[in-house]
Amino acid sequence: MDQQIKSVAERYAEESFDEACALLRTLGRIPAPTRQEERRAAFVRDWLLANGAGEVFIDGAKNVICPIGPQDGELTVFAAHTDVVFPDLEPLPMREENGILYAPGIGDDSANLVNLLLAARYLLRNGVRGAGGFLIVANACEEGLGNLEGSKALFARYGERIKAFYSFDCDLPQCICRAVGSQRYKITCKTVGGHSYSAFGAPNAIEILCRLVEKLYAIELPAGEKTTYNVGRFEGGTTVNAIAQEASMLYEFRSASQACLEQMEGKFRAVLAECQNLGGELTVELLGVRPGSGPVDEAALAAMTERSAEVIESFWGKPAVLLAASTDSNVPLSLGIPANTLGTVRGGLAHTRAEWVELESLKPGLAIALSLMLLAQG
Repeated sequence: MDQQIKSVAERYAEESFDEACALLRTLGRIPAPTRQEERRAAFVRDWLLANGAGEVFIDGAKNVICPIGPQDGELTVFAAHTDVVFPDLEPLPMREENGILYAPGIGDDSANLVNLLLAARYLLRNGVRGAGGFLIVANACEEGLGNLEGSKALFARYGERIKAFYSFDCDLPQCICRAVGSQRYKITCKTVGGHSYSAFGAPNAIEILCRLVEKLYAIELPAGEKTTYNVGRFEGGTTVNAIAQEASMLYEFRSASQACLEQMEGKFRAVLAECQNLGGELTVELLGVRPGSGPVDEAALAAMTERSAEVIESFWGKPAVLLAASTDSNVPLSLGIPANTLGTVRGGLAHTRAEWVELESLKPGLAIALSLMLLAQG
């Protein structure tokens, strides 16, 4: 770890601590359900403009994009997502006790977004060295069935100009360096139905889906990378003495390998074809696709991850925990672009209304975010 960069980052994080806490208290109350991030996006845009940004815009996917430095060559992205999993449209409830801030979405991803913004402000005030430029991105649609649409739109706009991607999400000392992709479906079966006695023997939508589930659970998994599947919800029918006319189920498969996901897609479609002649009409709705890791340069990714791990340990005092997970880094990793997602706060109970973050952890987290930006300047 470069000692000069470490000293600069530690000093800036210490000097910015009170402001970081105040910004988190404000930002963390702004509602931002997935696909309804407008208010939080507008706040972030206005904050960046007020803190020295010359250009900030909100794209059609509701990403806030702030270019810094040269934009005519390769770009490095630093991102954190604006959306939270909660549907609230009123200010989010918040309380503070003994240095802990409690609020829905306060850690995932509000606190990480605060560290992104304050680290970006340092670059805005001090300029960018080197030939490459930066994109500071507060992206939309990371959570749930947002299906990473914000990140997908970002890469559709900038494509191969992006040479590296960092996102701030999750908790210290995590570093996500492998993408767990997923494909999610709703499968519906419809039949004529009828009375359970007088129409006995008529096709039953529930029974047909049960046979489909049996076949899906008999699929031989691809070799080479952990791959999983799950039926997570099943509903349908009318009452105990009626042959079910309609039933539906939610099904997904996951893998850290895009190739394995593609194999699972083929196996899934083959099973569906087998079950189309069981007496009911099967329809499939694609709910979401999160890509897995693609043909990324493993040496470049390893070097990036090693640097991220070194920075985390330098400020947190404990080794980084390297993981495979589903984050905004899925998109660049699927395209062969090195990417890491790093936690920059200590917190817990994510995706619950009792979620919390330790305010003091904003200091090392901001130092980590800023150090990565300074190191990325070359």
